[in-house]
Amino acid sequence: MPTPSMEDYIEQIYKLIEEKGYARVSDIAEALSVHPSSVTKMVQKLDKDGYLVYEKYRGLILTSRGKKIGKRLVYRHELLEQLLRIIGVKEENIYIDVEGIEHHLSWDSIDRIGDLVQFFEEDANRVEQLNDIQRKNEES
Repeated sequence: MPTPSMEDYIEQIYKLIEEKGYARVSDIAEALSVHPSSVTKMVQKLDKDGYLVYEKYRGLILTSRGKKIGKRLVYRHELLEQLLRIIGVKEENIYIDVEGIEHHLSWDSIDRIGDLVQFFEEDANRVEQLNDIQRKNEES
C-alpha cells in the first residue's frame, strides 16, 4: 500500500498523464510545489515498488497497478470535493480541506461518502433542504 506521500505523487502523475498525455519531473514538481530532486527520488521509489516505469531522461509511465490506484485516488479527491460543496463549504477552503482529510479516511468511508453524494445528487430538493437548514443555522 502506498504512503500518503506516494499517493500524492501517483494521483498527480495520473492527472498529468490524463490531461497532457505525459508527466515530466518538472511538471510533477510544479504541481506539487516540491523540488525536482524530490520528485526524482520519489519516482525512483515508485518505480522500484511497481507503480510506474521510470527511465532517466526518457520520462515515465504508470504501470497497470499505478493507473488503477491513480484513478481511484483522483476519484477519492473529486468525491470529497463534491461532498464539501454539497454541505456548503466555501470554495476557497475545499482544496485545502480535501488535502487535509483524504489520506485519513478508509476506503470503506470513501464508499459510504460516495453513497451519500449520490443520494444528494439524485434529487436537487435534498441539497436545497440542506441549504435551507444551513441558512437557518447562520441566522440564529
